[in-house]
Amino acid sequence: MKAIAVFPAERRVRLIDHPAPAIASPTGVRLRMLEVGVCGTDREIVTFQYGTPPAGSTYLVIGHESLGEVVEVGAAVTRVKVGDLAVPMVRRPCQHPECAACRAGRQDFCETGDFTERGISGAHGFMTEFVIDDERYMNRVPVGLRDVAVLTEPLTIAEKAIAQVWQVQQRLPWVPPPRPGVAPAHGLRAVVLGAGPVGLLGAMVLVDAGFATTVYSRASGPHDKTGLVAALGATYMAAEDHTLADLAAAVGNIDLVYEATGASRVAFELAEVLGTNGIFVFTGVPGRKGPVELDTDLIMRNLVLKNQVVFGTVNAGRDAYERAIADLGAFSARWPAAVRRLITGRFPIADAPGVLVGAPAGIKSVITIA
Repeated sequence: MKAIAVFPAERRVRLIDHPAPAIASPTGVRLRMLEVGVCGTDREIVTFQYGTPPAGSTYLVIGHESLGEVVEVGAAVTRVKVGDLAVPMVRRPCQHPECAACRAGRQDFCETGDFTERGISGAHGFMTEFVIDDERYMNRVPVGLRDVAVLTEPLTIAEKAIAQVWQVQQRLPWVPPPRPGVAPAHGLRAVVLGAGPVGLLGAMVLVDAGFATTVYSRASGPHDKTGLVAALGATYMAAEDHTLADLAAAVGNIDLVYEATGASRVAFELAEVLGTNGIFVFTGVPGRKGPVELDTDLIMRNLVLKNQVVFGTVNAGRDAYERAIADLGAFSARWPAAVRRLITGRFPIADAPGVLVGAPAGIKSVITIA
């Protein structure tokens, strides 16, 4: 069957003929892959910054943002049935018995680092015609979300982040619990750093939660991203036109920063203007670059004197996938055009190598398999 593979030793990316898989377990599920999203991680893998083939293989089938159709199930499968749409999870647990996170089914918090990730590290990914996986990694998707469900995995990043934000803010006893008809973040202000797919999906989560949301990104408008941000009811500010001091003055006390760029310099400079009791969430992974100069005294002073919290988040558990699928339905009802505008290009699998190694175009590119 067709697949897009990375050959690290050859430093090549190409369309290959990959062996078709067969169900070998009573809980196995066979998926016909429909779509696979292209993200920054994929682009870093095809430039050989990282990406590890499975043991014994010279290549890695790429792709981790996916949507498939169930075409066959093992005898013991109950989570999905033939004909269902499903999004498989990415990370697989380590095998160390002492890893409490993996033994609890929360391999997104793996303590050993010996996990595998489909399409990234130690396991073939989803940019191929058929995939076999265990039912415990399947997340069923309503058929009405067929055209946007490939956005589920990148949306899980924001879902996991916002869940942790609410856990952290339980430290503030005057913050009321959720009430019917009142957005939980009513009166709070958030800044999203970056207007790529992860940033824009994060903005949707934050606006839907009730944050007054500002997206801070590089390019001046008008362009597709500024229009999309406006459609959400958020504010767009361009770094080309506004300094971080301008941003802080316009927003006021910044209660939450959702970083979605991997640009460490601007991220830590933005941390300098995080507000009192604020939370800073890192989601980006910067590439290897030279050192940057920062006012570490100011950052440390603010962390202490302003009771700030900084955390990073990566991968996601089943709860985040389930919330992402539910929220994609809610977002599609609230902002139907905006959600669909996130996907700006669909390309056949034969064109995938060029899409992966070429300059990014638009917001989100998707490879269509079937």
